Amino acid sequence: GSLSLFAPINNPKINLELPGLQTKTQEKQRGKKLYTDIQVTDELCWWSSHNLVSFTARTFYSWLEGQCVEKRAFYRLISGLHASINVHLSARYLLDDNWFQRKWGHNVSEFRQRFDSELTAGEGPKRLRNLYFLYLIELRALAKVLPFFSQPSFRLYTGRPKEDQKHKELLLEILNLARSFPLHFDETSLFAGDEKEAAQLKEDIRLAFLNISRIMDCVGCFKCRVWGKIQTQGLGTALKILFSERQIEALPQSREQRPSFQLNRQEVVSLLNAFGRISTSIGELKTFRSLLAEER
Repeated sequence: GSLSLFAPINNPKINLELPGLQTKTQEKQRGKKLYTDIQVTDELCWWSSHNLVSFTARTFYSWLEGQCVEKRAFYRLISGLHASINVHLSARYLLDDNWFQRKWGHNVSEFRQRFDSELTAGEGPKRLRNLYFLYLIELRALAKVLPFFSQPSFRLYTGRPKEDQKHKELLLEILNLARSFPLHFDETSLFAGDEKEAAQLKEDIRLAFLNISRIMDCVGCFKCRVWGKIQTQGLGTALKILFSERQIEALPQSREQRPSFQLNRQEVVSLLNAFGRISTSIGELKTFRSLLAEER
């Protein structure tokens, strides 16, 4: 016997090329969508969603390997940002909701669904590696921006001069600690080719970040939208710092000269908050490792 399946497609000429499948395309108007009537023979009566995810992942990574190093890095950064969000969702999960209280905590099962190698067709470990890659990028940016914050002309304005100076000292302490990290990411391999092509790639990435920020405007949850935009802008600010090395090195020592490199208040706030969220995600991974070890 055979089993008839209906799957929505965008292109009626698509060739699935799966072993054991005999396809017969029929155009059927159902809610303005085209469907393909797929006759599945006895040789292949089941093709699980797990295999479909695995097939899609292999196809995507084959395509990604053919891209330039800058585009691969951009994908890894966005993937790392997504992984950070998933870690937070798993770490602060609504475990119980009743009339008396709401209980939030770590949901190991949810963490597995998002990062376990078997449950994600090998995608989970790659996502976590991309999270660490994102962390290294933002850590490197904090180390490189130290001269900007060290300028005598740079001040934090809270309306309280004594606290302004104290907060600046604490900020410089954090940045010096970031600079002392021995295994910083080396960004010199990025945008190292033809100057025109490098400039075009930078513009493409800038527009991509702008597009992601616009997509965030469509998120219904207000807190999710705010944090999404902060982390996106924080990552964009980190990249701005990494590729402004010459301008940062040429910062004037006196207040009379106008610096060629600037960060506005919004960029400073987003950079520090984004790094804080990524750092928290890395810390939560240690907790999940302990919880997973207890279950074994």
